[in-house]
Amino acid sequence: MDISKCEKTLGVVFKEKSLLQTAFTHRSFLNENRKVKTEHNERLEFLGDAVLELIVTEFLFAKYPLKPEGELTAFRSALVNANILSELAVKLNMNDFMLLSRGEAKDTGRARQYILANAFEAFIGALFLDQGYGATQKFIERTLLPLTDDIVHGKRWLDAKSHFQEKAQEIVGVTPSYKTISEAGPDHDKQFTVGVYLEAEKVAEGSGRSKQEAEQSAAKAGLTAKNWA
Repeated sequence: MDISKCEKTLGVVFKEKSLLQTAFTHRSFLNENRKVKTEHNERLEFLGDAVLELIVTEFLFAKYPLKPEGELTAFRSALVNANILSELAVKLNMNDFMLLSRGEAKDTGRARQYILANAFEAFIGALFLDQGYGATQKFIERTLLPLTDDIVHGKRWLDAKSHFQEKAQEIVGVTPSYKTISEAGPDHDKQFTVGVYLEAEKVAEGSGRSKQEAEQSAAKAGLTAKNWA
């Protein structure tokens, strides 16, 4: 890992360089490289998750003085979820500095998203330990918090089913329904395919390991199909 390149890319110079390397060290890398004497990033992730949540909570509390607790919680959940954090990690080129096993390095799907989201949180934990709350707050203000307006005004804080239902009722005056189209696989690894309907019209399909996950997937596809996203 090129520490100086990582620091330049992220715009932060660490006092304790080993913290930065630990933040990007996945457990799988150490399992494959047992002679490497460093920790994996899970403890830093644990710390970073708490620091990130506090900074985002403080920001939202001040930014939206008239919003109730429930909406603030939804805004925060949308800002710190794995999708947003992994997208941000990619934008910040964190992927270039990850220390992964050969198998994990080849994976570019959902598993990599979680790895990158966790690495972002681990980096926050490392920065907090190295430079304190103020520097960490500034980094989050520079990178994550500018996404707030887009998430709030674009209603990305609503889950896909809630968003699709709100749009369907607002635009066509219909409450959507969901029907299971198929189930496949053994009981321990089921795959469900669900359709989302506006009365008789099947708008889209989605798949998942549970009916709830498949419904969310279908609703997300429905938002795209109707250009309501």
